[in-house]
Amino acid sequence: MRRTLLAAALAACCFPVIAAAAVREPAVASSNAAATALHRLFDSEWERGLRESPENASYQGDHRFDDRWSDVSLVAIARRDAADREALAALKRIDRAALSPADQLNYDTFAWLQERAVQRQKFREYLQPVGHQGGVQTADGIAEVLPFASAQDYRNWIARLQALPLLLEQTTALMKAGVEAGSVPPKVLMQRVPAQIRGQLVEDPAKSPFYKPFLKMPESIPATEQEALRRQAREAIAGKVVPAYREFGRFFEQDYLPHTRDSIAATALPDGPAYYDFLAGWYTTTGLTAGEIHQIGLKEVSRIRAEMEKVRQEVGFKGDLHAFFQHLRSDPKFFYREPADLLEAYQALAKRIDPELVKVFRTIPRLPYGVRPIPDNIAPDTTTAYYQPGAVDGSRAGYYYVNLYRPEVRPKWEMLALSLHESVPGHHFQFARGAELPDLPMFRRTAYFVAYGEGWGLYAERLGYDMGLYDDPYDRMGQLAYDMWRAVRLVVDTGMHAKGWTRQQAIDFFMDNSPKTEQDVVNEIDRYIAWPGQALAYKIGQLRISALREEAARELGPAFDVRDFHDAVLETGSVPLETLETHIRAWIAERKKVTQSAR
Repeated sequence: MRRTLLAAALAACCFPVIAAAAVREPAVASSNAAATALHRLFDSEWERGLRESPENASYQGDHRFDDRWSDVSLVAIARRDAADREALAALKRIDRAALSPADQLNYDTFAWLQERAVQRQKFREYLQPVGHQGGVQTADGIAEVLPFASAQDYRNWIARLQALPLLLEQTTALMKAGVEAGSVPPKVLMQRVPAQIRGQLVEDPAKSPFYKPFLKMPESIPATEQEALRRQAREAIAGKVVPAYREFGRFFEQDYLPHTRDSIAATALPDGPAYYDFLAGWYTTTGLTAGEIHQIGLKEVSRIRAEMEKVRQEVGFKGDLHAFFQHLRSDPKFFYREPADLLEAYQALAKRIDPELVKVFRTIPRLPYGVRPIPDNIAPDTTTAYYQPGAVDGSRAGYYYVNLYRPEVRPKWEMLALSLHESVPGHHFQFARGAELPDLPMFRRTAYFVAYGEGWGLYAERLGYDMGLYDDPYDRMGQLAYDMWRAVRLVVDTGMHAKGWTRQQAIDFFMDNSPKTEQDVVNEIDRYIAWPGQALAYKIGQLRISALREEAARELGPAFDVRDFHDAVLETGSVPLETLETHIRAWIAERKKVTQSAR
C-alpha cells in the first residue's frame, strides 16, 4: 500500500492531486497552440498544487514551502473547489483533436482526474479531517521527508511548529461543521484517536515527536546555532504545540467523540449510497457495481482456498484448513521475538530480491530504496507495511516502511509477498519508473490511480514465482494468504458499505478465509471502514493486469517476452485501467507488426 505519514487532515499530501488554478485559455486550432495551452495549464496546476498544499510539496521534494501548513479553512477549501471547476473548464477549451497521441493521453488523464475532483465536491469529505490512522494528531510524521541539512531547514520546521495551533484550530472548525451536517466518522475508529493526541502532550519538550529532528543535527551547523535552534524548538513545543494539542484533545473527547456515529457504512452518511458508488468507481477506475465486485470477490476466495488446500497437503499438515490457519498464526517458529531481528530480516530479504529482478525486467529504476521501521507513535494503529515514494528530483530515496510493533504477531511467511508488493518490483518500481519518464508533465509523473498502483503491487507479489523466489511452501502460502487478503477485501468492503454487514461479520469472514493474525485482521477491517472503496482497487487492478499479460502471451506467441510486457505496463505511468488496456493492446499490435516484418 502506498502511504504517507499524514492522513485525512492533510489529505493533499496523501495522494498527489491535480490542483487547479483559474487559468482562462482561448480556443486554439493549431497543434502547436493546443499543445502549448495544454502544457501551460499543466504547469500552472502543478505549481498551484504545490503552493496550496505545502505538505505535498515537501513530499515531492520541493522545499520552498517547508515553513507552512495547508490552509484548511472553509474559505480556502471553497476557493480551491472553485479553481478545480475552472481548471476543468480551461481544459475543455483546448482542442483535443489538435493534440498528438501522447498529449491526448495526457489530456484524457487530466480530464479523468479533474472531472472526478469536481464530482466529489458535493460529498464534502473535508468535514471528516481526522482518521484513526492519522491526521493533525500525527502531523509530526512529515519530518520523515524533510531534509534537515541546514539551519534554514530547522528554522522552517520551527515555523511549522509555531503555525500548528492555527492548523488545529482550522481542523476543529471543520469537525464542528461535520457534526452540524451529520458527516462524522464511526465511533469504533475514533475511540483510538485520544491516545494518539495524548502522545503529543509531553511535559518535557525534548520528548515530543516534533523535537526528533533536533536530537541529531548536522555538524555543518555551528554548535552555538544548534543550541539556539534547539531552544527555539523547545519554546515552540512548550508554548504553542502542547497547549494547542491539549485544547484539541479536550474538544475531541468532550465535544466530538460523543457525536461520532455508531454505524460503520459509508451509506449511512449524507447522500451515502451515491458516495459509495462514486468511491468504488474512483478507486477501481471501472464501472463495476458493488454487487458485481462482491461476486468477483466470492469467486476469487473460492479459487484461492483450493490453492491453499494444496499447500496444506504438501507440508503434511493433518488438520483442516481452519486448523492450518491457526497453526500459521500461532506456532512460535513463524515469528521473530525482537523488533530488531524482524527489521534485519526485512532488510536481508530486500537484498535477496534485488539480483533476481533482471529475470522479469529490462529496465531497472535508477532511484534507490531503503527499509525503515514505521514510527512507534502510529505503528499500533496502522498496517503491516507501506511504501513512501522518493522525491521526483531524485533527492530522496524511496522507503519501504515495516511495522515492528508486536513482532510476535507478524509472521515470517508473509514477508516475501509483502516485500515484493511494497518495495521491488512493486511500488518502488512503479513510482520510480513513473518519476523517470522524462517526457511526461509532472502531474503524470506523480499521479496515483489506486487500481493501477495497487493492482501492480498485488501483481508483483506473483512475480516471485517468475524470479524463482517461492522455493519454500510457507512462502507460497504467504503469497496465497496475501492474494486471499485482497480477494476478501472485495467481499467485506462491499459487504459493510453496501450490503449491511456488521464489523464483526466482516472480521469473522476474514478470519475464516485467511491465516492473517487477528491483530492484522482487525486493523484491516477498521481501515476499510475508514476508507470506503479504496481496498477494492487492489484485486480489480491485479486481475486486469494479469488478463492483459495472458492476452499478450496468447497474441504474440513465441515472440512474447514478459520483460517487454512489464516495461510496457510501467512506461505509461499511473493511468486508469481502461487507458492501460488501450495502451497494451496498441503495444501488442505494434509487436505483431515487427514480428511479421522480420519473417
